[in-house]
Amino acid sequence: MDRKIAKPGWSIPLITGAVALLAAAFAGIWLLVEQSSSRSLVIANSRVMIAPVTEGLFEDYIPIRGRVTPRKTVYLDVIEGGRVEQRLVDDGAVVEAGDLLVVLNNASLQLDVTRNEAMVTEQLNNMRSIELQLEQNRLQHKRNLVEMDYQIKRLTRTVGRLSNLDSAGVAAKSQLEDAADELEYYNNRRAVTLESQATDARMQETQLGFLQTASAQLEANVALARHNLDALNVRAPVSGKLSGLDVEVGQSIQRGGRLGQIDDPESFKLRVEADEFYLNRVDLGQPAQFDRNGRRYDLTVAKIYPQVNNGQFELDLRFDGDEPDDIRRGQTIQATLTLGDATPALLIPNGAFFQDTGGNWLFVLNDTGSEAVKRNVRLGRRNARHIEVLDGLELKERVIVSPYSSFKEMDRLSFSAE
Repeated sequence: MDRKIAKPGWSIPLITGAVALLAAAFAGIWLLVEQSSSRSLVIANSRVMIAPVTEGLFEDYIPIRGRVTPRKTVYLDVIEGGRVEQRLVDDGAVVEAGDLLVVLNNASLQLDVTRNEAMVTEQLNNMRSIELQLEQNRLQHKRNLVEMDYQIKRLTRTVGRLSNLDSAGVAAKSQLEDAADELEYYNNRRAVTLESQATDARMQETQLGFLQTASAQLEANVALARHNLDALNVRAPVSGKLSGLDVEVGQSIQRGGRLGQIDDPESFKLRVEADEFYLNRVDLGQPAQFDRNGRRYDLTVAKIYPQVNNGQFELDLRFDGDEPDDIRRGQTIQATLTLGDATPALLIPNGAFFQDTGGNWLFVLNDTGSEAVKRNVRLGRRNARHIEVLDGLELKERVIVSPYSSFKEMDRLSFSAE
């Protein structure tokens, strides 16, 4: 007889094998996709420098290298050019204020000064003539008033006498009328003269003020011309050490040309070049220091030059207190500039990687140290030894701090023993 044959069912070992096979397939596919979407490189451990993320105090300072320069310098720039007639001192000499250094000759300037003095003298004489005329007019008005007052006084007495005689019938009436008309004439003339005198006085006062101002200006111009002529004798404006004097007899110096400079030989400052990265973090009054012969010397930022050249800007540091006795102009000194107070922070060593990444990302090692993966980070302040970690890294994680130039386009690094 026929009998029914039952289908075999899914056993547990069969199901387990199927699941494992599917997992392996998915893992292979994921690995292929991952490898195709990311760029990786196998390198030897010896090619990179690895450092851990540590915790400590971040000392906010930068190392700086300063050049010793005089604290005070006065430049010898000529007002008017000329030909060198005499050179009385040598470069490097110590001079006193007022010492004659160089004598220049400028014939054209001498002729101009002589001509200008003659013109100014003529104008001053013209002004003195005008002032004399104004004074004579004022005196003439006074003389006229004196004369009219006399005539009025005389005619007043005459009219009085003739009036009495006329009342007695002795004097002719025509005489009285003539005397009265003449008295009225002098009274009217006196009133007009007083009005003219007041007007002339106001005008003369204004004109005299203008002439005095113009006269003072002309005299100042003459004094300036003489000063320019006297400036051909170049003298030391201050006491100090003369440097940069490189002129010879017979040499022509242009107007405004620099003959040299006088430095203060007893007081110095440091001229420092710093990376433009720190330009916004440097301010006047910030402290700096350096050690010399077992002693620490303190300085302060006195001036900042914001112009950036070749990625560097300059600043002047002034000594606080005593200066080293053995420093000289042009000498270089290694110092540190404090940018802020020391604060607790996560730290990584300041390595060459920063130039390649700008501090925006790093290669971070996994727990086993077999590979490193590119990771975005946020870094803060940095000094000569450390960089402050703000975000993206955990304590004790390890990062590559050597240069990234040969693999900065990669996303993943695998390490090999060789």
